[in-house]
Amino acid sequence: MRNISKKKRIVIKLGTSTLAHKTGRLNIRRMTNLVRVISDLHNSGREIIIVSSGAVGLGAGKLGLPEKPRDTRTKQAVAAIGQCELMHVYDDMFAKYSVTVAQILLTKAIISNPSHCENFKNTVEQLVAMGVIPIINENDTIAIDELELEIGENDSLSALVAQLSGADLLLILSDIDCLYDDDPHTNPDAKPIRVVKEITQKIESVAGGAGSGLGTGGMSTKINAARIAADAGIDMVIMNGRDPELLYDVFEDKEIGTIFEFMR
Repeated sequence: MRNISKKKRIVIKLGTSTLAHKTGRLNIRRMTNLVRVISDLHNSGREIIIVSSGAVGLGAGKLGLPEKPRDTRTKQAVAAIGQCELMHVYDDMFAKYSVTVAQILLTKAIISNPSHCENFKNTVEQLVAMGVIPIINENDTIAIDELELEIGENDSLSALVAQLSGADLLLILSDIDCLYDDDPHTNPDAKPIRVVKEITQKIESVAGGAGSGLGTGGMSTKINAARIAADAGIDMVIMNGRDPELLYDVFEDKEIGTIFEFMR
């Protein structure tokens, strides 16, 4: 039983591949549809919190760079440019549906500090009570873990945000349809796994490491996010973000993506 239709407080994680073209430039059609659908879900009474990637990609695109920068200092600078662009776009698009958004930038140090965590929770709670959609990202100009590909990444960040904000559901949108029992890039007979009730060694193995086909797509980090969500008693769904209309199907309990539904 999915019972997603009954979930009220939702954290939606939007990956760079969902928001931008391979050029780094904004995917205007997809983002326009995403904002429209999310605004509609918000209007239905759901409490929406967004964790958004995309700052480095959009910054590189705005500067007309042929590819994302490789050195950390340039990545930090580009992230600062891209974050401004990202929030400008969100603010403008959501305003068309009379939805107000707010920006929160986090670092690992903030999440690790109990008093700062309490401040974060209070801010999110008040914003949601005011009918505002918080949009959260890691502060890549200060916290460089994600930029250096060592510790931080927004899948796990979204799970921590779901935990701290008392969410009922974590929705991760990316370029991955769901979890498969094998790498679908190399095995055409790979079958989708629609429901996961426990993160076993087999689940971890099919997710792959950083160098595998699935791991390159970020599935291993999503399994880590599922583990964090599970510890907090939060269900999680992985789905492809290419068609925002599918979000409606998710909240009608239709079979979309993979749901990590844990025993309480």
